[in-house]
Amino acid sequence: MARTTARPIATREMRVDSERRRCEACGTRTRADWRSRRCVTLLTGCVRLSVQVRVCHRKGCLLEGVSLRAEGEGDWVLPEHEFGLDVLAFIGAQRYREHRSVPEIHASLRHRGVAISERTCTNLLDRYDELISLKLLDSQRLRETLHRQGRAVLAIDGLAPDVGHEVLWVVRECLSGQVLLARSLLSGSEQELVPLLEEVERVLGPIPIVGVVSDGQRSIRNALSHALPQVPHQFCHFHYLREAARPLYEADRHAKKELKKRVREVRKVERTVEGRQDAGARATRAYAAAVRSALTDDHRPPLKPSGLLLRRRLGAIEKSLERVSKGGPTHQS
Repeated sequence: MARTTARPIATREMRVDSERRRCEACGTRTRADWRSRRCVTLLTGCVRLSVQVRVCHRKGCLLEGVSLRAEGEGDWVLPEHEFGLDVLAFIGAQRYREHRSVPEIHASLRHRGVAISERTCTNLLDRYDELISLKLLDSQRLRETLHRQGRAVLAIDGLAPDVGHEVLWVVRECLSGQVLLARSLLSGSEQELVPLLEEVERVLGPIPIVGVVSDGQRSIRNALSHALPQVPHQFCHFHYLREAARPLYEADRHAKKELKKRVREVRKVERTVEGRQDAGARATRAYAAAVRSALTDDHRPPLKPSGLLLRRRLGAIEKSLERVSKGGPTHQS
């Protein structure tokens, strides 16, 4: 899509010279034939890059006549892009660390004085995702990272968006937090998972796998016993605690259901004071609203059980009603 506004004016110029003076194909010294000038928009303003372009003129060379741009250009901007790498990194950080939407990111950049469209923000976010994917798929980088720690502890889990769809299986190294492999499979059967684990083992190379954690799915256990028979396997802490707390969760859910039965008639109480504006009617409506709020205020068990929370809130409402009742006839509704 064509621009509808003028390009920003560069406030400074940077010269980027090539460090390679010889052709990589034939070794002949290349010649600096010309300079390419381009404007790059950064978070701090607009910069005009003067990029040296060298050319090999040796007859018969594989790179004869090919323009070899200075390597330092990649420190500023991606090829054929207008916005610098700092803008790209800012968009990625805002999206995945601050959880901002594209319109919010666009507004933030505009507030900083960066002339950019919302569609360009979306395109740059796609480029950011591609760069992160390339980094995660760099097996050499993974080996160097894991070589320093000398061992690997794997975590494997499958993410199913819906029944009948492909399952995204992710294998992560727990100590470093690196994702070793992510792949969509048609199912989570043992036959599908064994090649996945064998591929992870090849990626790690000589780095020993000292343990595997998972949710204990039977197909995972069978695949591990086949692909990594000597490696210890255990339940992950999250699933272990969730299963251990299941009896508490069921008891709390049953208690909450019984408590709801006792205050189910709150709507009938509200109807008795409809149309009234006296103090008693206002107090009745306020207590009814408090009860309704307590019924809908759910938390995540087992650390924050909803049943116990509901019991505490209803108990506080009950004590408040008792105090009002003891205050005398003028305070009764």
